[in-house]
Amino acid sequence: MTARPDWDAAQYLRFEDERTRPPADLLARVPLAGPKRCIDLGCGPGNSTELVAQRFPGAVTEGLDSSPDMLEKARKRLPNRSFVLGDVASWSDAEGYDLIFANAVLQWLPDHEGLFPRLARSLRPGGCLAVQMPNNLAEPSHVAMREIAAEGQWAERITDAKAERSAIGSFGDYRRWLMEAGCRVDIWQTTYVHALDGVAAIAEWFKSTGLKPYLDRLTAEEQQAFLARYRERIAPAYPVEQDGKVLLRFPRLFIVAVREG
Repeated sequence: MTARPDWDAAQYLRFEDERTRPPADLLARVPLAGPKRCIDLGCGPGNSTELVAQRFPGAVTEGLDSSPDMLEKARKRLPNRSFVLGDVASWSDAEGYDLIFANAVLQWLPDHEGLFPRLARSLRPGGCLAVQMPNNLAEPSHVAMREIAAEGQWAERITDAKAERSAIGSFGDYRRWLMEAGCRVDIWQTTYVHALDGVAAIAEWFKSTGLKPYLDRLTAEEQQAFLARYRERIAPAYPVEQDGKVLLRFPRLFIVAVREG
């Protein structure tokens, strides 16, 4: 089996300020005073891990990610923290954490009905599971990806890329699953509005995330053709403002669950 291409940390960090705002907002709602053991699942280049370490300087804070490139950037950013190569989909911990932080990672994984209770079981009593997931599959930015994937010479090779990310559950689903796992649950959704430099910037934003499963299956020439179609397709949905910017709407789902007992 061919290995999946690695994530591109440099591309991801092109929009670091915008990408760091949601984990900061999530962390602000974590109701812990002095956790001793924290982990950032899907830590990426360490920008979210840095927030956790700054909020809880007395805690042992670790990061876990499946991307060697992301981990390399994270270790350079936070040389005094531990970063481990691993798969969030199969991760669990018997000793237990006071904080399990998962920013923009769990949307890539299947079986949330099983995943979320398993993560809750890796919390110590009183520990907190804090999750943020993009909830934007119905946005024009993502509808266009699926439509273009089904068109043209690449259709047979990349239509299966839709399976890389499934629709996430409902508010009620996550509340029920986590309550049954012994947690009290706080859920909310925020739509961020990012002013970007045209539809080309929207394409650049998603090249490191939503577009990546499609582009990974294409040759370099096909990638350029796919991106050209993508920019053309999304342009009517993102009109240019008076200052030359376009406004990218980005809904995100937030969950903070505290294990009782």
